[in-house]
Amino acid sequence: MDDAVPEAPPAAEEEPAHDPAAPAPLNVPRTPTGDAGVDAALGRLGDADHLATDGHMEVYEDVHRGLRDALTALDARPGPPVPPRPYEHRS
Repeated sequence: MDDAVPEAPPAAEEEPAHDPAAPAPLNVPRTPTGDAGVDAALGRLGDADHLATDGHMEVYEDVHRGLRDALTALDARPGPPVPPRPYEHRS
């Protein structure tokens, strides 16, 4: 009679279960605009890929602020010189 106990098969390593609430990259392509400030702001959107949902608002507000500042800077740039007004003779 054999009193040996059969060995249990090695436990298969379980893959981690998919957590739908875990941060996941959106992989949304961002095309460079050619404006360094705008491109930096849009690049910051990638930071949200690694945060839980409750951290997204801070990133979005930061990006919005950067884009708003870039638009405001466009308004502050001097345009072409204004042509002089014609001389008006008054008596």
